Amino acid sequence: MQMEAEPEREVLSYEQFGTAVDQIARQVADSGFRPDVVLGIARGGLGLAMGLGYALGVKNLSTVNVEFYTGVDERLDMPVMLPPTPAAVDLAGLNVLIADDVADTGRTIELVRDFFAGHVAETRVAVVYEKPTTIVRPDYAWRTTDAWIDFPWSSTPALA
Repeated sequence: MQMEAEPEREVLSYEQFGTAVDQIARQVADSGFRPDVVLGIARGGLGLAMGLGYALGVKNLSTVNVEFYTGVDERLDMPVMLPPTPAAVDLAGLNVLIADDVADTGRTIELVRDFFAGHVAETRVAVVYEKPTTIVRPDYAWRTTDAWIDFPWSSTPALA
């Protein structure tokens, strides 16, 4: 009987996550981009959004909840924005930094970016990890990997 090989995994610790936030914030600051709002894609992008908000001195944080992944390498056919959805008019004319944990397929980021296109002054994207297969290249990323990522906040089962 042949056993299937365990997929390669990238394991991120909370300590490494702190380093990632610092280095991504430095990339944003060094680029000259000054976001008026940091928009975190829930759930994975919320920690990065908070960290970038503090590091960049941006108090205006917003969230959008998108469902796409249903398990390890299992996803819906298309990402879906869940209510409540922020009103695009509330971000009109602002520079928006979209934050997410990973640009895997890029379809979640594409959905969010396109939803606000035409309303905001400029959007840029920051992620902890970028995968080579993403259709959306983030403006700021900490690392690139092909591996499945075990994030510290989602690598253990829920308690309830």
